[in-house]
Amino acid sequence: MKLLIALYFYILATIQLGLLLGVYHYYRSQNRVRPSPYWMWSLVVSVFALATFGTGILTIEDVAKPEINFTIANSLFYVAAILQLLFCRSLNKPISQRLKYAFALSVLIFILFFEWMRITGTFESRTSVICLITGSFFIWQILQLREKRRATPSRQLMYLQYATTAELFFAIGRLSVVIASGFTIRQVEQIPQLLILLTITQIVMNTLAYIAIGGYWSERIALASAKSQVENEEIKSLLLERENLISNLLKANKTAATGALSASIAHELNQPLGASQLNIQFLQKKLSEGHLSNEQTQEVLNALLADNRRASNIIQSLRSIFSDGKIGVEPIDIKLLIEAVLQITKPEIQAQHIQVVLRLNSSAYVNINRGEIQQVLLNLINNAIQALSISTNASRSLEIQSEDMPGGIQFIVRDSGDGVPLDAQPHLFELLSSTSKRSGMGLGLWLCHHIVSRHGGSIRYQDATGGGAEFVIFLPSNQD
Repeated sequence: MKLLIALYFYILATIQLGLLLGVYHYYRSQNRVRPSPYWMWSLVVSVFALATFGTGILTIEDVAKPEINFTIANSLFYVAAILQLLFCRSLNKPISQRLKYAFALSVLIFILFFEWMRITGTFESRTSVICLITGSFFIWQILQLREKRRATPSRQLMYLQYATTAELFFAIGRLSVVIASGFTIRQVEQIPQLLILLTITQIVMNTLAYIAIGGYWSERIALASAKSQVENEEIKSLLLERENLISNLLKANKTAATGALSASIAHELNQPLGASQLNIQFLQKKLSEGHLSNEQTQEVLNALLADNRRASNIIQSLRSIFSDGKIGVEPIDIKLLIEAVLQITKPEIQAQHIQVVLRLNSSAYVNINRGEIQQVLLNLINNAIQALSISTNASRSLEIQSEDMPGGIQFIVRDSGDGVPLDAQPHLFELLSSTSKRSGMGLGLWLCHHIVSRHGGSIRYQDATGGGAEFVIFLPSNQD
């Protein structure tokens, strides 16, 4: 009988080992979504626990006083159960260091306690303690899975919840059989057949739980692939729209000026699209390394969304260049708009070690097109960053002011760079002006002038006091 029971444990250990090797092979073949380390290590520990327990069954003489390898095997089972529980917990929130330390301490306490029970206790008492502990783990695990499934439905997590519920049911059955036995078991042959059946079936359910977790990982890979494909299609669509816009401009006027304008538009669009590509590459790298936190994920996704909006706003602004239609306006707090643009440019500002000074004293709202005026602010701030990056001045500062004026709002973008050469200032807002590096490819400042003029406002340049460049923009409160 001992050989048969040991054989059951060896078979289950072999099945779990096969699952582990298959997962590891798949893990090496793809880098899109990494499996949870809690699940992987739980499976590894469970394989060792099953093999150790099976070996212990072969060598046991007195069930009431087993060898120390039973303490090792049950401690490994305890660790595997904790790691599986931590996996379920991590589905809803990150595992804190305090919780990790608490579980690590509980492992030490369990080893000492079970070793004491091995020496002084009985087979029935040890089995009862194991059933009570694992049963409490199963209940907590089921609650975590229910919480996750409410937020994000998943068929594989449903299977995992069913398998865990079955484990809880069989653990309760084992406890009931032990309590009802009524005598001290000292030989393997004295163990009730029903207890053996319930124990083996519980481990089978545990193996099915590991398979369900593997299915959940595969499910996540499929969802990530689908999401990546959608994002790629969106970027391709945006790139196609950019190409169509350039193509239409070339068809409208095949002059050298139109060709240069197309190149300028491409340059303007390449900035947000290039930033999106870098963020996607960063996300893929972090995913392949398995070191992507929730905060990093949210930050990258927010950056991608902002860059896509920037590209969309550029396209909308360029469309409006050749349209005499009305612009869609809404009441906007210019201070909030300035702060939003600064969030977009924050990484570059920090990289260039630029000090930002805000003097936002305006309180009135202006009726403007949010996307177009955001593009104006973005162009001016990017120009200032570019000027400061090549400036020879030791102090690098970017100052933005806003104040209420009769009939509207005035805001100023000022930097401490080298300013604009005197001979370039008269042509600063002309289309395709290349006399100053501040205007990029000659489209940015011309587009700013065009947008502000469409809003009935004005934009002008002047040398800043103490050196540097200063752009003064006035926007009326109401649009006709």
